[in-house]
Amino acid sequence: VGFSAPIAASAIGVSKYLAGAFPDMFSWGNTVSLPGFLTPERILSILIILVFTLVHLRGISFGAGIQNVLTLLKVLMILFLIIFGFALGKGNVGHFSQGLQFDLDFAGWKSAGLSLMWIMFAYSGWNASTYIGSEIKNPRKNLPGSLLLGTGVVIVLYLAINALYVYAIPPADMEGVISVGALAAGNLFGGLAEKTISLLISFALFSSLSAYLIIGPRLYFSMATQGLFFRALAKVNPKTHAPGNAIVLQAAFSMIMVLSGTFDQILTYMGFALGIFPLLTVAGTFKLRMTGKSTLRLPGFPFTAVVYILMGAAMLLLSYFERPIESSVALITVITGIPVYFLFRRQKRL
Repeated sequence: VGFSAPIAASAIGVSKYLAGAFPDMFSWGNTVSLPGFLTPERILSILIILVFTLVHLRGISFGAGIQNVLTLLKVLMILFLIIFGFALGKGNVGHFSQGLQFDLDFAGWKSAGLSLMWIMFAYSGWNASTYIGSEIKNPRKNLPGSLLLGTGVVIVLYLAINALYVYAIPPADMEGVISVGALAAGNLFGGLAEKTISLLISFALFSSLSAYLIIGPRLYFSMATQGLFFRALAKVNPKTHAPGNAIVLQAAFSMIMVLSGTFDQILTYMGFALGIFPLLTVAGTFKLRMTGKSTLRLPGFPFTAVVYILMGAAMLLLSYFERPIESSVALITVITGIPVYFLFRRQKRL
């Protein structure tokens, strides 16, 4: 859920933005008989996952080099949109006072809970550096620094780009639109800009997809080396030093998810499942304190921890009532993992 779902969502996002840049690129699907679940957009999404899987099978050095370039280009593109959008774009500050009035009823709170869970997707990955900690130089210094700097940059860019979207698009026109960046560019600068930005954003999304393809397999590899996952995933290619089996497995999971649901369904499934574990982690700090296994000073403890748990639980509960099917599938996925974990742990002891 934590890695394959965002890979699938990013790949679907790429196909949507490419469709905005080249509206006729999927027209061949009308002349070919395809199964109902296999659309041209999904075929392209799967091909994208396959290409980046091949890239990262070549090893961490090659893959990280590609990743650094993609991330830099993505940040530069976002900065370009923000600066020139506000300076030269044809937006309207009146859009900030438009939109639906929030009603203090159960329906309104359900929508708010689901929206917050989707927003969390923008920040999922803030902790990703920890998964490749063994491959980071001077991790005691660079690991915390990367987490703080990365999260800080994302917060600033996220707030700024969303302010630009509202400045460019009336809120009502955003409903149901996945390629909202392209729509904003079109409103700000005209139709040619919409196609250009669609193409650029599709390439920018490669950065997110690539990052998860780097990190996820290392986690599978680590679990396998500890005897908590299939041993075949602990194998490393002697030439590239890449955990090839783990990379291929994650690609397979991602492609299955592409074929299984829509963008918002995958986002909801992922958000609900991932929202459970931070609550368990924060709750675990109480046990560490009571058993004397942690002496780390945490500012505001235990009040900040209690507030976080209550707010996180409320968000999940509201999201469940708003999207019960996707949330139930996510909950079943998590619960299924419990006996699987104990099965692997038992085999490890034997």
